[in-house]
Amino acid sequence: MSRIKDLQKNLFGGTTSNARQFGMIFTLVAIILLFEVWTGGLTLTSGNLIAVVSQYSYILILSIGMLMVIVAGHIDLSVGSVAAFTGIVVAKAMQEFSLPWPVGILVGLAVGALIGAWQGFWVAYIGVPAFIVTLAGMLLFRGGNQYIGNADTVPVPEGFRSIGAGFLPEIGPNTGYNNLTLLLGVAACVAVVWRELRARQTRHEMQADVAPVWISGLRLVVMVGVIIFATLRFAGGRVGTSLPISGIILIALVLAYSYYTRNTIGGRHIYAVGGNARAAELSGVKLKRVNFMVMMNMSILAALAGMIFVARSSASGPQDGLSWELDAIAAVFIGGAAVSGGLGTISGSIVGGLVMALLNNGLQLKGVGSDMVQIIKGLVLLLAVAFDVYNKSQGRFSILGSLMRPFRRDDPGQPLDRSLSTSDTDKAPIAG
Repeated sequence: MSRIKDLQKNLFGGTTSNARQFGMIFTLVAIILLFEVWTGGLTLTSGNLIAVVSQYSYILILSIGMLMVIVAGHIDLSVGSVAAFTGIVVAKAMQEFSLPWPVGILVGLAVGALIGAWQGFWVAYIGVPAFIVTLAGMLLFRGGNQYIGNADTVPVPEGFRSIGAGFLPEIGPNTGYNNLTLLLGVAACVAVVWRELRARQTRHEMQADVAPVWISGLRLVVMVGVIIFATLRFAGGRVGTSLPISGIILIALVLAYSYYTRNTIGGRHIYAVGGNARAAELSGVKLKRVNFMVMMNMSILAALAGMIFVARSSASGPQDGLSWELDAIAAVFIGGAAVSGGLGTISGSIVGGLVMALLNNGLQLKGVGSDMVQIIKGLVLLLAVAFDVYNKSQGRFSILGSLMRPFRRDDPGQPLDRSLSTSDTDKAPIAG
């Protein structure tokens, strides 16, 4: 019995964590297993997993920026239009001025920064609600896309397409796998083991409770096993394919933004503003600067997502970016962000995005029509948030709130104003 309690408390980190706190992760696993059986083993094939990453990486990139916007207490409805506008500007610039594609990428990021500065100015310094500013931006930049491109498609050069349709190249001896993908998998395994050992050492130095060795070992077996499985799947695709370049960009962004939100003063200020803006300002947080930064950052990531989509599609068109903002917002809320701001993690948003992506992919593999796909995705979003809100109102277990709890020691996810009552379980601290 004691071993079972140790497993519930420590398997995923934290002295009071248990399996219920990872409801969305278990939901993701359940969706994968369901469609793996339902599609006759197609879901976890190398080709399908590579296609999922390639097709949905830009939405996951958007969810990173949207998480920071929502945590700060705002919403951005313009990301799809900003992505489309940036895509057409970059495509036209490379076509008409013969810009090298690396310069085209820099131009796109600059366009995103300028748009973000424009929207951030209205939100942070004029005080117009972000909902209104970005709704205006959605109309403005969608019209700008159609005006610049004359409502026509504009092709992009071959080199530029690599960021959206390229894969890690084949190097080294013929092992039957993509060697660079294998090396990345090995590096990821080493990083996971080092992080676990480092965490145990830190807790020893702090004279804090340390999970039993067998728990750490089991946790490592699970995590390393998942990494090895994914590595072999991505490395074992048909010749010429492997881990997409867009997937590499996504991984780099997840690592960078996770570190920023959890370990830097700027990241903590975002959570403080979302938890209680007035208290944060009285504590010395520069409220206008934080609001300006999150809006600007969102537009830069939207520009990057737009360029990746255009690169994968080989051309920019007037229909690019439609409803992207809805997918990004859904990913963030399904992944555990609070509607009122102040709570959420990058990893949670990625999990939420993967839930939507694999749900969409699995239904397509079964030949379900696009109309039913939209209906089912909408119901999943509504039920996920409604169930969580109901449980909070009843003082019961909250999937979305509990998913955040293991990160609260590193993430300043606790609002400064804890006026809303929570259960004793929600108040229990999490270490690790």
